[in-house]
Amino acid sequence: MLFNSYEFIFFFLPITFGIYFWLNKKRLTQASKGWMVFASLFFYSWWNIIYLPLILGSILFNFTIGSTISRINASPASAKKGVSSKAILAFGIISNVLLLGYFKYMDFFIANANTVLGSHWDLMHIVLPLGISFFTFTQIAYLVDAYRDEVKEMDYLNYTLFVTFFPHLLAGPILHHKEMMPQFDALRNKALNYKNIATGLFLFSIGMFKKVVIADTFAEWANAGFVTEHALNFFEAWATSLSYTFQLYFDFSGYTDMALAVALLFNIKLPINFNSPYKALNIQDFWRRWHMTLSRFLRDYIYIPLGGNRNGETRTYANLFTVFLVGGLWHGASWMFVIWGALHGIAIVLHRAWQQMGQKMNTLLAWFITFNFINFTWIFFRAKDWDDALKVIQGMLGLSGIIPQNAFIESQKFYQEHGRLNLDIFLPTFDGSNTTVVAIFVVFILVLKFQNSTSYLRNISFGYKQMFIFTVIMTYALLNLNNMTEFLYFNF
Repeated sequence: MLFNSYEFIFFFLPITFGIYFWLNKKRLTQASKGWMVFASLFFYSWWNIIYLPLILGSILFNFTIGSTISRINASPASAKKGVSSKAILAFGIISNVLLLGYFKYMDFFIANANTVLGSHWDLMHIVLPLGISFFTFTQIAYLVDAYRDEVKEMDYLNYTLFVTFFPHLLAGPILHHKEMMPQFDALRNKALNYKNIATGLFLFSIGMFKKVVIADTFAEWANAGFVTEHALNFFEAWATSLSYTFQLYFDFSGYTDMALAVALLFNIKLPINFNSPYKALNIQDFWRRWHMTLSRFLRDYIYIPLGGNRNGETRTYANLFTVFLVGGLWHGASWMFVIWGALHGIAIVLHRAWQQMGQKMNTLLAWFITFNFINFTWIFFRAKDWDDALKVIQGMLGLSGIIPQNAFIESQKFYQEHGRLNLDIFLPTFDGSNTTVVAIFVVFILVLKFQNSTSYLRNISFGYKQMFIFTVIMTYALLNLNNMTEFLYFNF
């Protein structure tokens, strides 16, 4: 089920909300948690019920492993008689990685094995279960937290709610048990909070507008450029790359807003996962702003265990590169994601080396280099294969022509007939006009000059102006729900 669907907005969300708070009002706390788990599993099963046993089995397995680790930690003497908590943790992590590997990477492995070995093994054509990357990483974090003795209570219902809570289930943010469950147990969160409701609805409308109106519009232009078989000229290629850059930005930003908003309706505050990343002045700053909980996970559970920066600069550079290579592959089973991750790994290593030398850069130049690097690497993130990426890159470098053929002849004819230049001839952007150019210019202003929606809502006071804005953007977004599209991070 999609946040940007009539079923979710007019049926699932109101029913879930109403019953949850009715049960809490009757002081049926366990029943309210049970209802939320049921609703979340229904939300997940709406896509494909065949994978419901998968997530339930994963939850039961990880809860058992986590409970065992906590039990051993609580009684060190028992560890001497049996298996250590470290061994149990290793077994749990490996099992989770193998499950994720089977569903996400098996066909990728078979295809590459066929290429290298000259074999002819048939692909399995496994359908990737929605959210498997997110609920797997969430549970790996839980197991490590249990090993570190940071999980203080073991309750199966609470744990199931922690994993399945539907606002974050399919595309994050990646949560820690300790930052979620105390909120569900807090008495003040069991009653209606009208400020949270107003803030949540306002934030939800902003997120839906970002997704439905902005991201999906840029998607049409980005797809037109990446899918076309003919070479792209300079302007078409830049319009293609920037369209995808902003499609991904507003798609993920929109999802994040909506996820935080829905959770807030239930008085639950999810961690901020998106903080104006295109304002970043270097690659490290970008990753502190983009998919912040994934960056946190990679730092805490891969970079630091590898040794972090404790074993000299060479080892630190190797650890940083490895982390981003893993982060790239986490997004999907494709060499394009590997290349994307490797490019970011190289960039973060170069940035650290630059810092170690004590070098500084003009702020505007630093932003310009960072943004264009991000825009360039998103090409590999979007492209299906090397040829797709190369087509856009060649166009951006002007190797496939600067302007369309016969543009000068057409512009001269137009000038003679109308007495003015027709910029549409020089800036063709798939729809026969310069609409894409104008849209890119407008969103540049939006992402660079305006504060992000979560920052804006921190000090908001609701009045007629805010209600008018909410009504307009919500109505406009609802009127554009005819072509419902998945959020891009559902595919990762």
